[in-house]
Amino acid sequence: MTSPNDREPTVEPTLVVGYGRDPSSDHALLVATDFARRLGARLHVVHTVCLADYPVDPDAWDWEEQGAAGLAEQRRSVARLLGDTDVAWSYEDRRGDPACELARAAAEHDALLIVVGTRGEGLRRALARLVDPSVSHGVIQRQRRPVLVVPAHPRSESER
Repeated sequence: MTSPNDREPTVEPTLVVGYGRDPSSDHALLVATDFARRLGARLHVVHTVCLADYPVDPDAWDWEEQGAAGLAEQRRSVARLLGDTDVAWSYEDRRGDPACELARAAAEHDALLIVVGTRGEGLRRALARLVDPSVSHGVIQRQRRPVLVVPAHPRSESER
């Protein structure tokens, strides 16, 4: 029989959260934070760098600097959202296909689950997916671990 002192130390579970410029990312991050708090888990926030992170004009003399400033602002947004929470978290930028990079991060951190937001449904959203594929669908197709897809935050009457 083993005593409590003989057991392996428990490893804090990790939730991997996809984060991007879409407003649904903020809502998904807040939902993931609530889950992490309840589960005693930590968050690992992953932003996959895309062209939207850079200025429109690639010939701008400060294109790279503007891109770096945009990426730094993304991280500050996450820090602001998580600033008042007691949940441990980390953040990283990755380059590549968002669904693949989230799956890779989840494997590297042995994540309990992956949390992503969704832009919602409807004709406008379906047309947008033709240009910008759904990350949530891509993650689900590549994963064996659980994926929590957080619906878009319901808009207030004044936003409709």
